[in-house]
Amino acid sequence: MIWHAKSSSGVTLKAFNVRAEAALISEKASKITTTRPIDGVKLYVGLPLDTVSDSGTINNARAIAVGLKALKLLGVDGVELPVWWGIVEKQAMGKYDWTCYLALAEMVRKMGLKLHISLCFHASNEPKIRLPEWVSHIGESRPDIYFADRSGQPYKDCLSLAVDDLPVLDGKTPIEAYTGFCESFKSSFSAFMGSTITGISIGLGPDGELRYPSQRQTTKDSNQLGAGEFQCYDKNMLSNLKQHAEALGNPLWGLGGPHDTPGYDQSPVSNGFFVDGGSWENPYGDFFLSWYSSQLVSHGDRILSRAAETFKDVSVSLSGKVPLTYSWYRTRSHPSELTAGVYNTVNRDGYEAIAETFSRNSCNIILPGMDLSDDHQPNESRSSPELLLAQITASCRKHGVEVSGQNSLVSGGPKAIEQIKKNLSDENAVELFTYQRMGAYFFSPDHFPSFTQFVRNLKQLNLHSDDLPLKDDETADSLPDMNLHKQVA
Repeated sequence: MIWHAKSSSGVTLKAFNVRAEAALISEKASKITTTRPIDGVKLYVGLPLDTVSDSGTINNARAIAVGLKALKLLGVDGVELPVWWGIVEKQAMGKYDWTCYLALAEMVRKMGLKLHISLCFHASNEPKIRLPEWVSHIGESRPDIYFADRSGQPYKDCLSLAVDDLPVLDGKTPIEAYTGFCESFKSSFSAFMGSTITGISIGLGPDGELRYPSQRQTTKDSNQLGAGEFQCYDKNMLSNLKQHAEALGNPLWGLGGPHDTPGYDQSPVSNGFFVDGGSWENPYGDFFLSWYSSQLVSHGDRILSRAAETFKDVSVSLSGKVPLTYSWYRTRSHPSELTAGVYNTVNRDGYEAIAETFSRNSCNIILPGMDLSDDHQPNESRSSPELLLAQITASCRKHGVEVSGQNSLVSGGPKAIEQIKKNLSDENAVELFTYQRMGAYFFSPDHFPSFTQFVRNLKQLNLHSDDLPLKDDETADSLPDMNLHKQVA
C-alpha cells in the first residue's frame, strides 16, 4: 500500500510503502532507549488535516498506524488530531457522527500515545473541508452570518463573531451550537478523557485562531506584504458599531470602518490610517480600534467560558490558539495586528486583555510560528516573529497562562528546526510543542532524518548511528518537490 497525501497546495503526494516501513521500523525498535525529556517539554506531532475525509472515512488508516508506531519508537509523547465541525455534524444540527474519530482515538490509545484534540469550528481550503452543510445552506439566504470586508465580500470559512448570541442557526445561536458539539464530544469520548485524551483546543476563528479573517488572497499573484483589511462590514458588526458610537455620543463614528485604510494588496503606508501620525493615533482611531479589538476578546471569552464549563469535571487541559501576526511589527502602528483584531501598537500592549481572558477561563494559549526567525523575513515587510513571540509570552507569564508552541510551516528546513530548538531551550520554554504535521513529506528522506535528530536532541534519545529511517535505498517511492505552506487546523 502506498500512502497518498495532499500537500497544503492540494497536490497529491506519494509517501512511503507501509509494509516496507513497518518492517524497517520494527527492526530498529529494539535499538531505541528513551530517557527523560529535557526541561520537561512534551512533544506532539499533528496528524494530517484530512485524517478523516469529508465523506467520513479514515484516510490511509494503515499508513497512519505505521506513522504512530514510528513516533512512539522515537519517544514522541503524543499526537494532535483535528476534529472538524463540518465532518462530524455535517448533515443536520445535532446529528453527530464520531465513528472515525473514535476509531482513531482507539488507535492512539493502543499505541500508548497521548492525544490532543483540536475542535475546528472553521473550514479549510486545502484540504477542502467545509462548514456543516446545513450551516452553509443557511448562509446562502443569510450571508450576514459571515464576516464581510469593505467591498461586502463575505468570508465563508467561519461565522461572524457578531452572531455569537443571535438565533441564526435554525433557532439556535452559534454559541449554543458550539457548546452542543463540545458536550457531544465529551460524552462520546468519555472512555478516553484524562487518560488518552489529555488536551483539547477550542476553535476561535479563522484557522482556529482568535482573530478576524483580515488577510485574504484576492488573486493568485496577490501581494503578501499588505496588512489586510478590517472585517466589520457585515450587517451585525455594523449594527454593533453604530450602537457603540451612539452610546459614546459620536454617532458619525459608527457609520462604518475607517475610510483611509489600504486594500489587501496595498502597502499599509500607502494610505493615511496606519502611517506615523495617521488616523490610528487620533481619538477616532482609538475609538474604532478599541471597539474592534474588544469585540474579538469578548468572542473569545464567550467560547472559552462555555468550553471551561463543559469540561470542568474531566482531567484535560483546555487551550486556544492566538495568531502570530508578525508582519509590519517593527512599525509604530503594527497594522497587520490591528486589522486582525489585536490593538497592539508601540504605545499599547494588545495581548494583555487576551492573556487575561485565557487566564480567567483557565485555558492555555497555543502560539504558532516557533520555527520562524527574523533573519528570514523580507526587509520590506518590517516583520519580527521573534519580538512578537517574546511579547506574547511575556503577557502570558504575567497572567499565569501556560504556553504551548507550534511551527507554522510544513517544513522550513534545518534552520527552522534550529529556531524551534532555540525557542524550546530558552528560559521561557513552553510546556508542550506540537510539530506540524504528519504526511508524505514528514516521512520523506528529505525531512524525517532531521526530525529524528530533533527528537534526539529534545528527548535525549540514545540511538545507534544507523537508526535513521528512510534512507534513499529504503524508500519505496521518491517524492516530488514539497510545498512549504502553512498547515493549520
